[in-house]
Amino acid sequence: MAEFKNLIDEADAFLNANPDLVHLDGFIIDLAGKSIGKRYQADTVREIFERGSSMCAAMQLTDVTGECWDVAGLGFSDGDPDSPTKVVPGTLSVVPWAKEPRAQCMLRLYQPDGKTPVWYDPRTILEGVLKKLSALNLTPVVAIELEFYLIDRNRNEDGSPNPPTSPISGRTVGLGRVFNLEEISEFDEVISAIENSCKVQGLPVTTMIGEYGPGQFEINLQHVGNAIEAADHAILMRRAVKETARSVGYDATFMPKPYGDLAGSGLQINVSITDHKGQNIFNPGTKDGEAKLRNVVAGLQATLADGMAIFAPSLNGFRRYEPNQFTPVNFDWAENNRSVAFRIPASDPDNRRVEHRAAGADANPYLVMAAVLAGAHYGLENKLEPTAIEEGNRSEDADPKLPVTIWDALNALENSIILPSYLTERYIEAYCGVKRAEFNALLSEISPREYDWYL
Repeated sequence: MAEFKNLIDEADAFLNANPDLVHLDGFIIDLAGKSIGKRYQADTVREIFERGSSMCAAMQLTDVTGECWDVAGLGFSDGDPDSPTKVVPGTLSVVPWAKEPRAQCMLRLYQPDGKTPVWYDPRTILEGVLKKLSALNLTPVVAIELEFYLIDRNRNEDGSPNPPTSPISGRTVGLGRVFNLEEISEFDEVISAIENSCKVQGLPVTTMIGEYGPGQFEINLQHVGNAIEAADHAILMRRAVKETARSVGYDATFMPKPYGDLAGSGLQINVSITDHKGQNIFNPGTKDGEAKLRNVVAGLQATLADGMAIFAPSLNGFRRYEPNQFTPVNFDWAENNRSVAFRIPASDPDNRRVEHRAAGADANPYLVMAAVLAGAHYGLENKLEPTAIEEGNRSEDADPKLPVTIWDALNALENSIILPSYLTERYIEAYCGVKRAEFNALLSEISPREYDWYL
């Protein structure tokens, strides 16, 4: 992606290259990881890039439905004011899935002075963690993997999804065929369209994989030395998948467990860390490489339980944490082993890294990244030692210290001793306040099963 001296130059270059532009979608990313924004006329684009725009100040603290719960005194309490927004540099791109010539860009909310980003922007939370690593002259190099399901546009009467219909055979897809290239070929139209959307938008997609479930796929993104940019990539890729799939007749979902008896969808983060010389501090050939890797693993173990409400931000997300589902049920780590929470993938020494496997596909990438890097920093800073490295299948033995309900996870986050110094106390309070309100609202409606069991 081209670099520009300022936002005006970026806008002018884009408008010159796309003279037929009709609309611009500008959006922020809220607490739930959703894109919330406005659609602007093309003739206002330059003004937005020069002077910014405005948006309801409380929108980054809304729940998954867009409901504002007045947490942290934002919403009804302060009169629901607007805040200025500015474009995030480098995020302006064409929207390939739109029928009209359209573009999109990411926005950022600011305090009324227009200079200070709001404290409750997930991007701000991640920046705070990165500053702590930077103070140690360390830079995380990260890559995100995301799983999702293609589903049929038609739902069942109860709202549950159906696997997609094969465009080749006309039959509903049965069991998944993990790593099977035939499944990718079978859905070549939609998969190729998604790949093209990502390419047009400059998203560094490396591989696309058929996964375990029917119509389930995984997209891997290239590792980058900018954790915020990596989170941007994940957010933009998630948007591209959903919108592109819809444009060619399917739906796509990042719901962690859309089918109760089938594989769930996760968000994995691969982390290595470089020093001031650009060298990977996990390289086992260096003096402290193995020790620093152990420190980081220990820090991730120390923060896993406290971060579960961030890694699994929905009631549905906790359905993934079952034995023998390639989803963590304990704090174990191992070499080249997918049954643990923290996997050390097989690699050459320069690319030695830790794969954090806990998060669900619907989690907010900025917050997940912040929680993961907080654990890494905490382990390095305190020279923690992990548990013994494991072998074989470690996904059978669930650890009772790992919270596997949303209520226990929220309690763990609220009572955390470690994470408040990274994510800030007031953000944790706001996050938990929104989530408790969201889940109470969800459970306020009587379900069909309640009638079956209790009527």
